Amino acid sequence: MKIGFGLPNIGPLGSAENIAQVAERAEALGYDSLWTIERLLWPVKPKTPYPVSGGHLPDGYKYSLDPLDTLTYAAARTKKIALGTSVLDIPFYNPVLLARRLTTIDILSQGRLRIGFGLGWSQDEMDAAGANMKTRGALADEFLQVLKAIWTTNPVKFEGKFFRVPESMINFKPVQKPHPPIYMAAFAPAALKRVATLADGWNPVAVPPAGMQQMFGSIQQMAKEAGRDPGRLVMVVRGNLHLTEKPLGADRALFAGNFDQVREDAQACAKIGAHELIYDVTFEPQAQAISGWLSLMEKLRKLV
Repeated sequence: MKIGFGLPNIGPLGSAENIAQVAERAEALGYDSLWTIERLLWPVKPKTPYPVSGGHLPDGYKYSLDPLDTLTYAAARTKKIALGTSVLDIPFYNPVLLARRLTTIDILSQGRLRIGFGLGWSQDEMDAAGANMKTRGALADEFLQVLKAIWTTNPVKFEGKFFRVPESMINFKPVQKPHPPIYMAAFAPAALKRVATLADGWNPVAVPPAGMQQMFGSIQQMAKEAGRDPGRLVMVVRGNLHLTEKPLGADRALFAGNFDQVREDAQACAKIGAHELIYDVTFEPQAQAISGWLSLMEKLRKLV
């Protein structure tokens, strides 16, 4: 199982110096990948309440650097570590413009880009981006088709309900063939089917290992039914850490507890066949200074 680590593009640690330190240290420690998060807003009066924190997002989300620009900077400070998003929210973007940005990162990094997508959940962010919450699923299906058309054909032509690309030559193409890996954060049945039919892998978070195993099995079965090779799909687990000195009880969240329990969770992910585990310490109290962030990188690298 590969191991990745989150970059500090969310929260007050977001700076060129800190991103460079984390990126360079991760590569030196032998991590396989670096990842960024997306957040547009911290609504003062949220229309879509956050399930914890009294309905408000954690305060760290008041600070946000662009996830793709952050990866571009990290690419320039590293040589071989992979660079991913977990996740970009599809409704915020135009696929033609985004295809160019993603291609640019893949070229500048010499083929190190990975792309995690989600559909978003905040009505406030949808409003700010001019997106439609009700049509985001259907839009996502078409969005992914446009990306693939741009990345794999010339001339490119696409006619759909949401997007239209007139017959055009579009270069450059990504270094990775046929295109950079696409992962989807998905939980609802329709979203899981999207993973099975249009993506290269699944990017779950906060799902118990047994649940992940069952859901990934369903994804693989749907992929087989769609005529795809289910063995080519991968599971990239996002682990949002909450560390405690003492062990937590059996009802604890995944990757919450002391180091021994985090190790157990990591081993459980490996046991169910996860291709990769991403540690994210953005909201971990021990990582609210860059020294703590770097220290956790050292300790977590040794767990599995």
